[in-house]
Amino acid sequence: MVEEKFALAASNPRDPVIIALYEAQAEHRELGTHSHARGQLSGLRRGLLTMGTEAGAWIVPADHAVWLPPHHRHYGWTHGAIEAWSCYVAEPACVSLPTSPCTIRTSGLLREAVMRASDWQGDSLDEEQWHVAMVILNELRTAPVKPFGLPMPRDPRLALIARALLDDPGDRRGIGEWADWAGISERTASRRFVLETGFTYTAWRQRARLMRALEMLAEGQAVTNVALDLGYDSVSAFIALFKRTLGVTPTAYFQRG
Repeated sequence: MVEEKFALAASNPRDPVIIALYEAQAEHRELGTHSHARGQLSGLRRGLLTMGTEAGAWIVPADHAVWLPPHHRHYGWTHGAIEAWSCYVAEPACVSLPTSPCTIRTSGLLREAVMRASDWQGDSLDEEQWHVAMVILNELRTAPVKPFGLPMPRDPRLALIARALLDDPGDRRGIGEWADWAGISERTASRRFVLETGFTYTAWRQRARLMRALEMLAEGQAVTNVALDLGYDSVSAFIALFKRTLGVTPTAYFQRG
């Protein structure tokens, strides 16, 4: 049934206005680069998901979702066991929705409405289903956009640095060393990092480390190992940063329902 509904979502860009899916899986799964004619909202009831485009990457914990407007090429992978939901929105209905990929904080109403819609059969909506679909669209339209993503710099030299850091977030080189490596002056690299990503180099690297930490923790790695592998000075420093950014300690984060 999931496969049939996904085929409908991919092949029929007009009707119905939404197509919702729910899927539970027990293992890591890679999602190759692709795009859809519909807008896509993807979230989780349990687990962790990484999604990205050329412009940036997002970690999606269980109380958030990623919105991708129609035709945006994207990739993704899951981390261990998950319960995932997606809602594909017909392109004409995306006009009043966010025009750029973003992470949103999902309400209980949005999640439950999508779960209800995932049980629908057929390729048209009755009156009650239409009202639920409008609730979903309104909740998406008014959901607070959350900044927990990692925008990629456009400058090719900075992009080299960013990709190297994503490959090894624990690399301790400072901006001066990276600038020499990439063939750009330290001053220009520092200035353009802020202009193109909205973050200083240090803040960007910190964010990259925290995103990787979430992935590693979701896969069952110990907090101590994560902190040391990612280059933090101490486990306590990592826990303090994690709590300051996400509001809870790493252990508490993954104990939430």
